[in-house]
Amino acid sequence: MANKVPITLKVNGAERSAEVQPRTLLVHFLREDLGLTGTHIGCDTTQCGACTILVDGKSAKSCTLFAVQADGADITTIEGVASDGDLHPVQEGFWEEHGLQCGYCTPGMIMSAIHLLNENKSPSEQEIREGISGNFCRCTGYQHIVNAIKYAANKG
Repeated sequence: MANKVPITLKVNGAERSAEVQPRTLLVHFLREDLGLTGTHIGCDTTQCGACTILVDGKSAKSCTLFAVQADGADITTIEGVASDGDLHPVQEGFWEEHGLQCGYCTPGMIMSAIHLLNENKSPSEQEIREGISGNFCRCTGYQHIVNAIKYAANKG
């Protein structure tokens, strides 16, 4: 068994330090060590996007990043998106535009959408579809998700 490695990250605004095995995936660190279970595990191969988080403001699939690679990074998970009990505009859009059904993909989809809107305040429908193309939803057919992101862009 490999020796543990110390890491320090800022997670949802709070500095967190831990010792982890070098092979520990970031998604497992977030879920198991920090209890942030909103980041879902769907495939472990970067295919589905359920584990998408923000790393230094950019969307990243946490199932293919080692926790040690995130040492020193600023991480935002779905738990860190709402502010003082108020939904983030993308979360509100998913609520208002019925952008979810089972909800399994929703946290990752929201994180990808936040990154998209941080980069492009007024994306076209095609740009939205491209921006979430790394996230699979097996329930909705995507139109309501696109509408939710448009809602957030218009609110923003």
